[in-house]
Amino acid sequence: MRVKIGERWVGEGEPVYVIAEAGSNHNGNLEQALRLIDAGAEAGANAVKFQNFRAAKLYARHAGEAAYLKDARGIYEIVEALEIPEAWVPQLAAYCREKGVAFISSPFDEASADLIAPHVPVVKVASYEMTHSPLLRHIARLGKPMIVSTGTATLDEVLRAVEGIVAAGNEQIILLQCTASYPTPREAVNARAITTLRRATGRPVGLSDHSRDPIIAPVVATALGACVIEKHFTLSTRLPGPDHKFALEPGQLAQMVKAIRAAEQVLGHGRKEVLEVEQELRKFARRSIFAVRAISAGETLSSDNIAVLRRGKAGEGLEPDAYGSLLGRRAVRNMSAGTLIGPEDFA
Repeated sequence: MRVKIGERWVGEGEPVYVIAEAGSNHNGNLEQALRLIDAGAEAGANAVKFQNFRAAKLYARHAGEAAYLKDARGIYEIVEALEIPEAWVPQLAAYCREKGVAFISSPFDEASADLIAPHVPVVKVASYEMTHSPLLRHIARLGKPMIVSTGTATLDEVLRAVEGIVAAGNEQIILLQCTASYPTPREAVNARAITTLRRATGRPVGLSDHSRDPIIAPVVATALGACVIEKHFTLSTRLPGPDHKFALEPGQLAQMVKAIRAAEQVLGHGRKEVLEVEQELRKFARRSIFAVRAISAGETLSSDNIAVLRRGKAGEGLEPDAYGSLLGRRAVRNMSAGTLIGPEDFA
């Protein structure tokens, strides 16, 4: 249930690995891509992720318009305008290292996978490529850990994808619950699928979240045991391009990371034990058995002269479960009101 990404273990018992998804929000401008890395690093993300694709390897030239983008251009033309030049890859990777975040990219064809492989600690597979078994096998053989999004997929399709990756010789798989809707309505995030995927596959599972809220889905996913949270971000939602409007702005990305880390603190280690912060009140507010009026030697202990009270700073006496066995016993010494009853005080 753990996979190593670079020097970081990701999975059960480890902090959430936060991926700031820059995607194609660079708008074909290298300077803007570098500013996105700056923003991701400043927000506290573990990695900044881009996408490497070629329109000719992604869509048929006359695939038509994508209605959800509300763009009169054909999807081929849109994608072509957002291709990352090959020369950018080592530059982006180097800048990420300089800023202390991992460089990750999603390849959408075999050549792009080979291009990014020397520069990434993990290969991210986009949802729509999850059924592209030739590409999955090719990536699996690169020897890198794989993060696989599962948007638009059934559980059977996820299981087949995992089986194919393992058959190609790669056991280092992290799955992401994902809803392919941009933005995703809150009621469609389906964060409980994180648990379903983990139980069905035995793999670490996270969330690729396309909802607009920076807090709710990531925190819920963290509570459900997500090991990775991926979220699109942009320098401004007012920028032109297909992915800006549903992305987080830098301040919101920082809020998200802060909320995830706070949620991890609240979740704790899961062991039921006395915590250090409880020690004072464990001693002060727990109960012991006290004399509630003066008791003479030889007097019978009863509900009239002993009671179970919180002990404050009086010390530690008999625990409350001894109360019933004391009733009817005789005191062996004189005791004033407020005396803690100990085992030496009765016959």
